[in-house]
Formats: sequence, C-alpha cells, structure tokens
Amino acid sequence: MTDKPLRVAVISTGWISSLSIRAIVRRPHLDLVGVWVHSPEKVGRDAGEIVGLGPIGLLTTGNLDDIIASKPDCVVYGAASAEMDSAAVRDYVRLLNGGLNVVTTNTPGMMFPDRWIPQLADQVRTAALSGGATIYTSGIEPGFAGDQFAVLLTTLSNTIRSIRAQEIFDYSTYPNRELMIDAMGFGKPLDFTPLLELEGAQQFAWGPPIGLVAKALGVELEKVTETYERVLTPRDLHVACGTIPAGTCGAVRAETTGVVDGHPVITIEHVNRMAPDLAPEWASAPNGTYRLIIDGQPHIRCDLRLGTEDTPESANANAMEATAMRVVNAIPYVVDAAPGIATSLDLPITAPRNALDLG
Repeated sequence: MTDKPLRVAVISTGWISSLSIRAIVRRPHLDLVGVWVHSPEKVGRDAGEIVGLGPIGLLTTGNLDDIIASKPDCVVYGAASAEMDSAAVRDYVRLLNGGLNVVTTNTPGMMFPDRWIPQLADQVRTAALSGGATIYTSGIEPGFAGDQFAVLLTTLSNTIRSIRAQEIFDYSTYPNRELMIDAMGFGKPLDFTPLLELEGAQQFAWGPPIGLVAKALGVELEKVTETYERVLTPRDLHVACGTIPAGTCGAVRAETTGVVDGHPVITIEHVNRMAPDLAPEWASAPNGTYRLIIDGQPHIRCDLRLGTEDTPESANANAMEATAMRVVNAIPYVVDAAPGIATSLDLPITAPRNALDLG
C-alpha cells in the first residue's frame, strides 16, 4: 500500500452502489474517480447529487470504456441485470482484462468459485490472471453471516456436529418488487412457482458459502439439499413492494444444507416474513437477526442483530449498508491481493480504514 488515496470507480447508482459512493467520498484513503450509470437521464449528472450527497464535481458516464480508461485501482460493481451472472461476467472480464481490481456484491458464486458455474469461473479467473487483477465478492448474507462469521466462530470449537446460520428478517420494508414477488414468491398463491423454488436456485445463492465453510473445516460435501416452504397471510398486507393479498404467500422459509457422510452438517436457513405474527412455528427473533448455532463442544449460539431496539424497522436499511461496506472496506486488501478470484479465506480480516466517527 502507498500513502496515496486509492482511485475507485463505481458501477451503477442503485441502493448498494449509492451507499458505497457515500462511504467512498468520506474516506480519505479512497478517491472516487468515476461513476457509471445505466439510465440515459442520469448520464452527465453530478454523481453526488444522484446519491443524495449534493455536488461533488464528478460527472457520471454511461460508457464502461470511460471507466476502464480512467484506470482506477478498484471498481465497486453493483449493476443489476435480468441476465444476472451472464451480464455481470461480461463486464467483469472487460474490467479485469483492463487491469482493474473489482469488488462486488452481485455474484454469490464467486464467494467460492469451486461451487459456481465452471465456465463462468474459468472466464473470470482467466481475465483476472491476464490483467494481473483481483476480484472479490461479498455481502452480509451471503458473504458474511453464513460463511465467514460461521468460520470465525468455529475457532472456538473442540468438536462440531453441525452448523446452522439463520437469517430472521421482516421483509415488509424492501421495495424491490421483482425480488420479493417473482424470486421469493410473496403475494402469490401456492400454485405459483417462484425462482427460489426452482431446483438448484438455492444452491446457486447459498451453495458457494456452504462450500467455503466446508473447505475451511477440511471436509468434503457429499451433496447440497434444498427445502422451500410458504405460509399464507390471512389478511391483506400493505408493504413496501405493494399489497400482499389475503390468501397469498406472506412468509417464506428456505433451507440449504451441505451433507457430509450422510449427515446434514452446514445449513443456511432464511426465515423471511411480511408480518411478524406469520408462521410462529418457525424460528423467531427481533427483526434483523442473524443467528449462528454450532452444535458441538462447546455448544455455541450467537445472535448478530442489525438496527436498534427502538427502531426495529431500521434493520433492513442497516443490512443493506452492511452489505455495501463488506466490499468497500475490502478495497485496500483486494488491491494488495494476488491476481485471481479471491475469497474470504484468501484475504485477511477486512477491517475498515478511516471509519471512526466521533462527531
């Protein structure tokens, strides 16, 4: 590392990217040098105004070549597309071939590429090695709670029978209708098949972090299983993504499990509700809870909670900020890392720099 600020560009100005931009601007060891936007009406505007900072003197671009030409030390990639990983990988390859390091929250498969789509992993790895650059994917879940945090807690263990990571969240304040309705199935009758219920969908998101935990423990996964359950709401729910009609899905439980020698050993479970009284038989906790349970010697239960007790609705916004900071805080470590696809097992603890705020 040099004493000069690291030059950083950000791809997109969505929720995660906007949080990233605001953090980068306030960190003296980072220098925002480029922002790419998708919408034509955002091109040429001051990036700070778009994300609610006010003018910062940096105009946005709609051309990825402008970002590459500016030669930042690292790119925060947050662009979303209906093509999902296929579209992102095309951009990753261009950025990495240009010698630019990349951090992203978009592609869970890269958290442990051995359990990702092999041809995509090969494309990204080849580009990274060719450009002498590094790419790193993270987030709060996946990216921390069910994988790196779980591994950290196992450093307390003598013996382990199983590890269970639970996300227990109220999703009523999430406005992303496509994710809530089409992907998760909220607001749909039971004969609707959401993305999360398709065979292999959960493995796509949570198979890689389960694989990362298995590698850390030195065990081989026999297989990864999936379960998906829904509970109907008895009343209309008016939430951020729209109205959830009575008689449609109001709560979802998804469980992805890594099996070792016939035993369910590593499980990531999501319990997500649109109202706190739905599905009382499922795991419950204050909104914004990530619960880690390690059955073994010693027995470990750890609740990580985002948000504050007096404003439980703040948990969701806090989770989004934590997701963004997982990659922003990693920037200096990724810049210093060896070329290739880096995972949380390859990097040191990505403690934030210049985050102290005593004002």
